Amino acid sequence: MPLVQIDVQQGHSTAHRRAILDGVHAALVECFKIPDRDRIHVLREHAAENFDHPPGKSDHFTVVQIFAFAGRSREAKRDLFAAIVRNLQRAPGIDPLDVFIVLCEPPRENWGIRGGQQASGLDLGFKVDV
Repeated sequence: MPLVQIDVQQGHSTAHRRAILDGVHAALVECFKIPDRDRIHVLREHAAENFDHPPGKSDHFTVVQIFAFAGRSREAKRDLFAAIVRNLQRAPGIDPLDVFIVLCEPPRENWGIRGGQQASGLDLGFKVDV
């Protein structure tokens, strides 16, 4: 049940933004083995004057923050990062060096899901230790 927050500079088409959302989700399904229906993604756009990024990066600079249950292997995380970059390069055509990814893994006891229940006491219906 990852929560994905994506930040981009304003000015991109609906198709560009949709490709980012779909590319990140496809990577999560592939590498973290989450159910396809398990999708909570937020894409936020920022005016150029409110979105600083490192020198040399383009207006396509994209920040992807993923909050996920702890437990995935180092290999699954490595594969996720590579899949996100590959997918975003394919569509909408973002240079891999313009993608910045942060994975945060709060323990399941810190997640309130399914009506405010603590995730650590629930059967999630999928494996976390992939």
